[in-house]
Amino acid sequence: MSAVAKPATETEAAEIVRAAAASETTLSIEGGGTKQELGGPIVADQTISSANLSGIINYDPAEMVFTAFAGTPLGDIETELAKHNQRLAFEPIDYRPLLAANGSPTIGAVAAINNSGPRRFVSGAARDSLLGVRFINGRGDIVKNGGRVMKNVTGLDLVKLMAGSWGTLGFMTEVTFKVLPVPETEATLLLRGLDDEQATNAMAHAMATSAEVSGAAHLPETVAAQVLDGQAATAFRLEGFADSVASRIKRLTAVFSAPGLETVTGDRSAGLWKQIRDAGFFAGKPSIVWRISMQPSEAHKFVMALRMNAAIDASYDWQGGLVWLSIEDGNPHDDLIRAELSRHGGGHAMLVRAGSDIRALVPVFQPQPAGLAGLSERIGKAFDPHGVFNTGRMVI
Repeated sequence: MSAVAKPATETEAAEIVRAAAASETTLSIEGGGTKQELGGPIVADQTISSANLSGIINYDPAEMVFTAFAGTPLGDIETELAKHNQRLAFEPIDYRPLLAANGSPTIGAVAAINNSGPRRFVSGAARDSLLGVRFINGRGDIVKNGGRVMKNVTGLDLVKLMAGSWGTLGFMTEVTFKVLPVPETEATLLLRGLDDEQATNAMAHAMATSAEVSGAAHLPETVAAQVLDGQAATAFRLEGFADSVASRIKRLTAVFSAPGLETVTGDRSAGLWKQIRDAGFFAGKPSIVWRISMQPSEAHKFVMALRMNAAIDASYDWQGGLVWLSIEDGNPHDDLIRAELSRHGGGHAMLVRAGSDIRALVPVFQPQPAGLAGLSERIGKAFDPHGVFNTGRMVI
């Protein structure tokens, strides 16, 4: 196991990175250590951890903005926000159940992987709430970009560039996020017994109404059995003031006037969406897991094509725009998945869970077209000319 450096200050972290660049030493970036099995296997001489760069620097509930050190546990952030009835709108996934990981996810990692959950298709991803970053590039320079307010960006928007860079461009030390109030209540309308195509049509129909759906997901029968019962479930979440939610549930119920409708509220609704967010129904299975983003209207066709050639389970989120796949035969079927994805409108296939031997051979992230891959390489060399950070995580 490589040595772990835990700088207590940004200046100390910069010195570690400068020394690594000078000695051609490679660094693996770590926060809470909960996502080390995400991405390709990292080849590194040393680990640099943000664990000691922790704490909320500034939080003004009236402005609905906070700044925190990158190593601050996400749970600490959410606890403090909850005291003021606020939350992160993008509903970050907790990958620990899927990856059987311990530790505490950090707010810096949320930004670094552009984390987002079921509310993504209406509230955006982490990058859409990220206002500012401080980070150390591969030369050991301290860089600041963005601020505490939404404004037009002049020059390079490094905030958006760092979000989703997976620690390959720099070591983040501070992040600034906007937050939103927690709705007074939530309720989930369940349609039972629909097949994947019927559920796709129902989700599209619901999103076209004025019901203001903040979550639209479908759990086929084998998946629903893990969190509800054996009957397939198509779920629509509504949030807001209690009277408004009740009225909108009634309106949506009228749209789907049919047997098999059920409304769940409170902890039961919240627990269901946590399972959907974290793909918790695949957590206990010894399976390979993929996360696919694609056109919602094509998702059920894509899944059906895969089922003709491999034994898979699937679930749908983001109105069908996000597909979770679980494959139990030990074969990642990457060529099949990416070929069918291309045939069904394209998208992005990410290998979320597999052994390091598979992740060393299979592109974990969707391969980029030549032009975009060349641009990504040039950006990487500009930020990290010595190849210090997270070698192997995004590109084999």
